[in-house]
Amino acid sequence: MPLKTPQMSKHYFSILFVIFFGTFFNHVYAQPNVGKFIDVSAGIGLCAPIDESELDGSGFYAQAEYVWSPLSWFGVRPYAGVIIASGKGEEPGTTDLKIKSNAALLGTKVRLVAPIPYVAPFIEAGIGASIGSFETHTEYTNLKKSGVLLHIPVTLGLALGRKHAIEVKFTYYFHDAVDQFSGAAAVGFAFPLDN
Repeated sequence: MPLKTPQMSKHYFSILFVIFFGTFFNHVYAQPNVGKFIDVSAGIGLCAPIDESELDGSGFYAQAEYVWSPLSWFGVRPYAGVIIASGKGEEPGTTDLKIKSNAALLGTKVRLVAPIPYVAPFIEAGIGASIGSFETHTEYTNLKKSGVLLHIPVTLGLALGRKHAIEVKFTYYFHDAVDQFSGAAAVGFAFPLDN
């Protein structure tokens, strides 16, 4: 029977965190409703190089967004979040291969939604800054940077339920300066600010 690794513990923590939010917050609404919201999401963080290397890392991701949605199909979303993810080469002789993305994320995205009942697909894109430390050491790339880096966020997801109460999404932050991207498979919940 395989032993539990620290990577597995990170995944279990992320799953428990998402279940906690899902259990205690049941009066939530996703963007297909017009208005102002606070959107909170968490999930399993990841990072990977943009080059052809097979290296990847995992960890934790969380984010909060202020949502202004003047239309059911369009919203503006300033965000603040955190990504903590890393990984090392697991093949023999690849101990010097590693990737790391530990950063605070700030920026603004816009969301386009197909306001379909029960399942509303959406896409988001924008621009932001990552404040933290990054490493990309692969067979093709050898970069290490700290400080403030530009990133491009892209998210694909679904708002689910009768009131589109739950969001399931894949979100990515492309860091061109260190030839890597970070992101998450996450679940989100939105809380209305106006009634």
